[in-house]
Amino acid sequence: MTTQDQVIAILAQQAMLETSDVALDNSLDDLGIDSMSLVESIFAIEEAFDITVPFNANDPSDSAFDISTVASIIAAVEKLKAEQA
Repeated sequence: MTTQDQVIAILAQQAMLETSDVALDNSLDDLGIDSMSLVESIFAIEEAFDITVPFNANDPSDSAFDISTVASIIAAVEKLKAEQA
């Protein structure tokens, strides 16, 4: 399973959607992922990829982890995987 597939699966699970309903240009709002689901998604991503996500739940806009779209989350995970490898 690719990084993209895994991230989409995690986000789909949090949003209670099918993976086929998750598009790369979707925002978390588009998927119906609220702040609590976002935190759970971050934990799931950290666990799945054995990485530490630099994410401030109190101020998501102040994070180095770009959560603007599904594609940006995938890119950020790939970057963290490369840095922490």
